This record gives sequence, C-alpha cells and structure tokens, in this order.
Amino acid sequence: MGCNLCPFNCNVDRIDTLGRCKCGILPKLALASIHKWEEPCISGENGSGTVFFSGCNLSCIFCQNHEISHSGFGKEVSIERLADIFLELQDKNVNNINLVSPTPYVPQIIKALDIAKTNGLKIPVVYNTNSYENVETIKRLNGYVDIYLPDLKYFDDTVALEYSKIPNYFDTASKAILEMLSQVPNNVFNDNGILQKGIIVRHLILPGNVTQTKKILNWIKNNLPEDIYISIMAQYFPTYKAKEHNLLNRKISKKEYEMVLNMLGDFENGYIQELSDCEEEYVPKFDLSGV
Repeated sequence: MGCNLCPFNCNVDRIDTLGRCKCGILPKLALASIHKWEEPCISGENGSGTVFFSGCNLSCIFCQNHEISHSGFGKEVSIERLADIFLELQDKNVNNINLVSPTPYVPQIIKALDIAKTNGLKIPVVYNTNSYENVETIKRLNGYVDIYLPDLKYFDDTVALEYSKIPNYFDTASKAILEMLSQVPNNVFNDNGILQKGIIVRHLILPGNVTQTKKILNWIKNNLPEDIYISIMAQYFPTYKAKEHNLLNRKISKKEYEMVLNMLGDFENGYIQELSDCEEEYVPKFDLSGV
C-alpha cells in the first residue's frame, strides 16, 4: 500500500522504496530521553519524555537536527520495542511522551500506543510537528494525542520553498492546526501547572524574516481563539546549509527580537524564549540513548 501520510503523497511502498521523508516501514529513532528544554508547562521539573524520530518530510536548510532528519542517523525498532520505550520513559516519572517529528510513523505510533496503554501508559502524549500534515492523518490521531505542538514556520510560499523546499506550506499547515484545535479545543492543566490536554502553536524567529513572524501572528490572532497558547522560539543559530545563506548565516539580532516582543501585546497566553548566546545547548546529542 502506498504511503500518503503527508502532503507530498509519495504513494510509495515503504517496505522497499523510500519517499520524500526517507523513512522505511519500521520506526527509526535517534534518541529517547528526558528533555527539560520544552515549554515550562511541558517539561516542568520532571522533564518531557522525548522520542526523536529519524527522517523528515521537510528539507530545511537551517535544520538543527539535520543529523537525524536529513542524514538518517538512527536505529530501526519494532513496534513492540517502541511501546516499551514509552513505558520506560513513563517509569522515569516524566510528564508526558513527546513524539518529535513523528509524521512518517503515525500508523506505527498508533499501534505502539495501543500496546503501551494496554500495559499501563497513562501520561499525556505530545505530537511535536513541523505542521506540514495531511488533515486526514491528524484525524487518525484523534483520541491518541493529548497535546499538539505544531510549529507554524512560514506564511509566504516563496520563503517555504527557498528554506524548506515545500510547496503550499501555510495553507496546508494552517488547515492541519485547525484540525488539531478541533480535537483539543481547551488547554487543561494539572495542579502543578503541567499541560494535560491542549495545543500550543510554536513559531521560530528567523533572522531577516520578522515579516514572516508578523504575518503568522496576525493569522493566529484573527483565526484562533483569544486564549490560544503560543510559543515564540528565539533559539535559532546558523547550522547545516544556513551557514552559507545570505540571510540565515547569523543569529537573530536584539532589534529583531524586540520587534517581535512588541507584536505580542494582543496575546493572553504563551511563552517567548529569552535571547541568549547559548542556543546550541537546545540541540540534543543524538547517541541512540534509550533506544
């Protein structure tokens, strides 16, 4: 059966052919660990149980995880092993199971969650995505995902094509986010302020692209609920092919950061990362730990 999980609709049989994402039929993981650099309501003190999947349907020239998303580093595991990994992370008292770049493996993840829940998985499941999703794929996750973390990257298609080689990004991503919101319309927190159910819309500020940020924030303001949670990320640093790009070969400036801060007055809820000199620290070491 051909794979049409994401908007590229490659329709390839991943048993013997790789599509855009370069993923095979088995889940391929690079790391399963406790991550403490997510939003405060995701990581908290105990951390988020992150599972980093290899492969990606985007081709971002600035990808901070290019070792696994582009170069394919990782280890294939069975669906049963993936279920065990979820339970092993839960045993470490993490706040949630955080699926990072999971799109190519949605059917396998659903099967693994069925197994894990039968064997005692109780903590929330987080779907951490680049948002280039088919609505039908997101619909399949209804009831399996408790928290959606979609990263809304670009507004203009010309920018999306240049930076990530993806067509029709915003229209596709915005429709996927609206489907996510329909599944979890209200953010629910426990007594410790840890998110149990809901959605946080993320956006990474890119140098020389504050206009993209402004357009995205305007769309969120005009199309999503007033109490929507947003997360503005300032962790960009030039890596991979971005080092040679005329706009992306530097970190964001203090002026750009302050311009974005001034755009946030109309938003009630959310987070913005502080501007620092340590952005590289947010990138995990992909060494197959926990796999």
